[in-house]
Amino acid sequence: MPNAEESASAKEPGRDCPLCPRLKAFRDDNRVKYPDFFNAPVPSFGDPDARILIVGLAPGLKGANRTSRPFTGDYAGDLLYATLARHGLTRGTYQQHASDGFMLVGCRITNAVRCVPPQNKPLPVEETTCRKFLVGEIASLPRLKTILALGVVAHNSVLRAFGCKLSGLPFKHGALHELPNGMTLADSYHCSRYNTNTGVLTDAMFDEVVSRIAAR
Repeated sequence: MPNAEESASAKEPGRDCPLCPRLKAFRDDNRVKYPDFFNAPVPSFGDPDARILIVGLAPGLKGANRTSRPFTGDYAGDLLYATLARHGLTRGTYQQHASDGFMLVGCRITNAVRCVPPQNKPLPVEETTCRKFLVGEIASLPRLKTILALGVVAHNSVLRAFGCKLSGLPFKHGALHELPNGMTLADSYHCSRYNTNTGVLTDAMFDEVVSRIAAR
């Protein structure tokens, strides 16, 4: 992992980031189709002194891509932020828009891929291209102790950011993995509507994972 100074310039992509041609084309199309949306790489959100970093997959088309804040404006955010609030990791009231005054305490949120992908499915090359921003985000958090990966893509992106072999630390909901620098990688199924509607993830399952990392 690079240090914070080395990664400062790579922490956030620019609004017109050209690195992933397919995502740029989709973003340009959405700027025409949805001119009132944010339609840009979504920046990280939360406490710069965070001990917990939550890593999601990518912005939702009508969620973070619309509102400019990770997990804001869709069902996944409703579940995520309500759960964080129960464990004292927020301040204010979440109201599904970026100007609601809602804040994270001791916690920060980012995505493995910063731009909304078609069908919510980034390509492996896009995950690789965007990883330098995840590396920069991790390096910029001096008090970081635990990373919570929401889903396999986020889990694998974190492991690759640390140079770890995927086979050595396989994704498993509820698992806690020790990373080479002593940080902990926690796993949860993504808090998407699809996962909760199909019973892959229940509110209680998600609450248990957040409870464990908050207690640490």
